[in-house]
Amino acid sequence: MLRRIVAALALIASPAAAEDAAFDAALRDFRELHRAETHRARIAGSSFYFLRDGQTIAADHLGEQDAETHVPVDARTIYHWASVTKTMTGIAIMQLRDRGLLSLDDPVVKYVPELAAVHNVYGDTGAITLRQLMSHSAGFRSGTWPWREHDWQPFEPRGWAQLVAMLPYTTVEFKPGSRFGYSNPGIVYLGQVIERLSGEDYEVYIDKNILKPLGMHASYFDRTPPHLLPHRSHSYYVRNGKRVAAPFDVDTGVTVSNGGLNAPMPDMAKYAAFLLGDAARAADYDRVLKRASLEEMWVPQISAGEDFTQGRMATTTMSGLSFFVDRSAGVRLVGHNGDQNGFRAYLSLCPDQGAASLLAFNTETKGVENSPANRDTAESRIALATDRLCAALAK
Repeated sequence: MLRRIVAALALIASPAAAEDAAFDAALRDFRELHRAETHRARIAGSSFYFLRDGQTIAADHLGEQDAETHVPVDARTIYHWASVTKTMTGIAIMQLRDRGLLSLDDPVVKYVPELAAVHNVYGDTGAITLRQLMSHSAGFRSGTWPWREHDWQPFEPRGWAQLVAMLPYTTVEFKPGSRFGYSNPGIVYLGQVIERLSGEDYEVYIDKNILKPLGMHASYFDRTPPHLLPHRSHSYYVRNGKRVAAPFDVDTGVTVSNGGLNAPMPDMAKYAAFLLGDAARAADYDRVLKRASLEEMWVPQISAGEDFTQGRMATTTMSGLSFFVDRSAGVRLVGHNGDQNGFRAYLSLCPDQGAASLLAFNTETKGVENSPANRDTAESRIALATDRLCAALAK
């Protein structure tokens, strides 16, 4: 009894010690879940990082990046981050805004006049704004390439001309600004805005204005350069209980601004540290994007709670500007997920706790569906469990 009283008094006297103990317990539980679910679901490989105050305080690598040759996952393994790319596209738009080159409430046709050709029964397509594209409330469909059914067809459209040819057959599916509708084409259109205002290819612009300034030197878009190929992860699907290989090292073509990013975990940790911010590095980080502009992206714009394919997959999820925002156990959460070609990736920030988690899988265990059941896949269960780490810090 005396020992328990002394221990309790020690926790009361040292809140930091109590917080550390709660977090350590939550981290142990998370790691156990991560390993168990990855093994049970036949996920080939997965990595997890947790950051606090800009430092990586937990780093786990499970399984194999190539299940055929049994190459293990390690810190150099390069994952495909898919739609997490959209956060960089949004940052690029904010950079151009801060340089006085555009307004978020500008009509997209001001920069991409070809979009005037789409069929819009809800009014003037010229009223659709950059802000609506960033918040997925512009009314465009979800998929960029809805007719891909055969192996001989390209993974994604190779060039802008292919999308332009489809515009007269493209419809605005709901009144712009009236609701949330996750749209990959909408982000491709933002990529065109970036290219036309900067005069550079999307990949070049992002490399110069985000990747290089943050020291993300092993990150790139689409096809892997030869010197990084030994570290490029393969990817897989689990279908009918069997794991099958997905195409290796695909090219996202003109949809690169929507989902073309490839990066190892240490590079993504640099990106997450930038997103969290650090007063000691404010001058460097502000050269990428001012803190006020970044936090502007986290202001809720519209409810995304009816779409269980994206964000936090919860009825409380809101869409900000290229980020999803939510609350869980009283903790504010900001982030984005991605899934493409067998990869699943999750970027989750707890800004008020100065913490972030990064989670990547090279195996999709079940196709994404717009249903609460999407929360029950192995990948989702693991990703949503990272909330408890932030909740432990909040206590």
